Amino acid sequence: MRSPCRLRHKILMRLPIDEILPDLIAALKREGRAVVQAPPGAGKTTRIPLALLDHIAGRILLLEPRRLAARAAAAQMARQTGTELGGLVGFRMRGEKAISRQTRIEVVTEGILTRMLHTDPDLPGVGAVIFDEFHERSLHADLGLALTLDIRDALRPDLAVLVMSATLDADPVAALMDDAPILTSTGRSFPVETRWLDRPLPRDTRREQALADLVVQALDEQEGSVLVFLTGEGEIRRVAALLDGRLDSDVVLYPLYGALPFAKQQAALRPMSQGRKLVLATSIAETSLTIDGIRVVVDAGLARRARFDPGTGMSRLMTERVTRAEAEQRRGRAGRTAPGVCYRFWARVEDGALPPFAPPEIERADLAGFALDLALWGTTSGLRLLTAPPLSALSEARALLQGLSAIGPDGAITAHGRAMAALPLHPRLAHMLLRTGPAAAPLAALLSDRDLLSNAPADITLRLRALSDAAKFERETPYRVDRAALARVRDDIRRLDALVPDAGADLTWAEMAALAYPDRIAQRRSGTEPRFVLSGGSGVVVDAADPLAQSPFLVVTDTDGAARDARVRQAIALPESSLRDILGSQFTRIQSCSWSRRLNRLEARVQERLGALVLSDRPWTDVPEAQRVAALCDGLRQMGLPWSDAARRFAARVALVRAQGGSLPAMDEETVLANAPDWLGPWIAPCRTADDLRGVDLLPALRAVLTWDQAQVLDSQAPASFLTPLGNNIPIDYSGAVPEISLRLQELFGVTVHPTVGPARAPIRLVLLSPARRPIQVTMDLPGFWATSYADVRKDMRGQYPKHPWPEDPRLAQPTLRAKPRT
Repeated sequence: MRSPCRLRHKILMRLPIDEILPDLIAALKREGRAVVQAPPGAGKTTRIPLALLDHIAGRILLLEPRRLAARAAAAQMARQTGTELGGLVGFRMRGEKAISRQTRIEVVTEGILTRMLHTDPDLPGVGAVIFDEFHERSLHADLGLALTLDIRDALRPDLAVLVMSATLDADPVAALMDDAPILTSTGRSFPVETRWLDRPLPRDTRREQALADLVVQALDEQEGSVLVFLTGEGEIRRVAALLDGRLDSDVVLYPLYGALPFAKQQAALRPMSQGRKLVLATSIAETSLTIDGIRVVVDAGLARRARFDPGTGMSRLMTERVTRAEAEQRRGRAGRTAPGVCYRFWARVEDGALPPFAPPEIERADLAGFALDLALWGTTSGLRLLTAPPLSALSEARALLQGLSAIGPDGAITAHGRAMAALPLHPRLAHMLLRTGPAAAPLAALLSDRDLLSNAPADITLRLRALSDAAKFERETPYRVDRAALARVRDDIRRLDALVPDAGADLTWAEMAALAYPDRIAQRRSGTEPRFVLSGGSGVVVDAADPLAQSPFLVVTDTDGAARDARVRQAIALPESSLRDILGSQFTRIQSCSWSRRLNRLEARVQERLGALVLSDRPWTDVPEAQRVAALCDGLRQMGLPWSDAARRFAARVALVRAQGGSLPAMDEETVLANAPDWLGPWIAPCRTADDLRGVDLLPALRAVLTWDQAQVLDSQAPASFLTPLGNNIPIDYSGAVPEISLRLQELFGVTVHPTVGPARAPIRLVLLSPARRPIQVTMDLPGFWATSYADVRKDMRGQYPKHPWPEDPRLAQPTLRAKPRT
């Protein structure tokens, strides 16, 4: 007897994907894996799972990137097989499911597969896993494929794995899957005419007004329903307002976005018996969904993507140009059922600047949940990821998980981490919920969804009041509550209540938030502007009119994600006492002693810190001498050494001996500074200021560096002074190229050997002075001077200084500093 799906299948209209079904079934039987390329409208999402029913033992899991697509695909397959949804075909997603024991095809959102793999890694009862719309490269899809291939290698070689995509470079995916066969369907698409703007939009264009004008133009020029691609709910609402009163009576406007209630999403998809449909949609309508009657597409040319900054630990929604692949996907929606037209809201010359593909989510997302999944899996060695995660973002995620006690220092998951991974929440909120119990469910649900309020102050307590009694809140405040978001949050609260035990700490809302966001405790900076620094190190700004602007401490749960001075969108005031109660164990006591260039003095402080926050700051009075000396040495390096003349002469003497082969330690400025803690410590230890350091005498410190034997060598080879025949000690100047002394010529009478110093006995330069102590001769050969030039000097000097002796042969004369005796 034939199965119901086969009987039903025979009367279905043929679709392009049907042509490759025999080859696909054969490839899966032979290889157990395959990659399918098929353009939108080919029928891959619904036809392939149905075709595999009679060839796969067990359930078939079909992964869809979006809830709406998952529901729509399940409903369509149920209709095609003539069965009830939840029977042969069902679906499962966060908070909702329609499955039974009879379910053979289970359509799931991508995160569900990861949870199934963690719960039962061998996927009991599952015969095939199909990854649909893989070109979107969601984080869950990348991880799900990697884990599925891992269990196929280790536990389930019989598990069939199929990756399907509309726009994807299939070769890398096939290579990742051990050279899986690639099957391509040409698809069925009707011709689509593309129309561009005549020229790029001027910078001062009111973009949304111009876009609304283009929509009206498309409706006037074309027949059939129109699909408009916009970036988000806000833009959809604004464009809808601009179209109000400008549409013909037969045109019905439908919004379509992810947060829209399911019934309203279905209304946008449902065929119309009469009239025309105008659907204002986000990228949710790019793939998987077929909207009946669409003949015209208006593409605004923008996409909104989350970008995570590891430096700030925050994500930011960025509005960016669409990629060429996205533009083609959108364009193709106009040719699903008949020839169509695509109006592009940019000039043709701008096409070349479009990037080819959107970046994979793994390259731009917050990886905290991903890192927790990896830790729960237990090993990442050999895990086949199509794109490796950025190391900085992954390191940031693991640091956060360690701070939340989800993983240990070695990266292994903890029991608390396992409990966190079991909750359908971001790890931050899962940690908060487990530590606090069901009391935290309202806050966890609230922070998991879109903001309940628009254009309201940042205070989270306002949202909690609205959550408690929306009607009363709206009567008492000027703010309106998003009822759809309110309903979702309340549903999530009921689900979360059932997932956690009753036991938990009795905490305030602010204390709960601090548990989830320990790196986003904000401390107000000094000054009049409401600027805050986060414990993670980045800065944020609160609107000056916001009541939270004057709070000393906040827990910041959401910002606009700007790299510098991000604007706070949601936060809650946190008393310092609560901060100490909740995160006191993470406080650090930092004792710092350093040289302040600004104050030009030693600065020693004791600070209590939470990350980048300084909670207390006072002088450090009992600094150990070693730390004080090290800081003072930094001051000397900045200022330079306080050389006295005597210290310079001493260092020069050492340099001379070293230059001539002596083994004494170097005493140039660089060497002295390098050894300053050891050489100068006792002499600078009492200092506090730059003036104190300038008053330090280096000479005894340098002398102390030499051993007794080295000092003897220095004094003998490079004496500090020259002893004249008269017994006078004349200081030797070692600062020049050669050592030098200055003395009166008469004091060297009778000296026949030139004075020398150093191991090499280098001659001293003699500056010979007149009785008036003016230089009259410089020589480095005293005997030669006596024999030659002295006669000329004697002739000149006798006339100038007749009272002083000028013997004909100074070598035989007695040294003297006296004038001739009177006669």
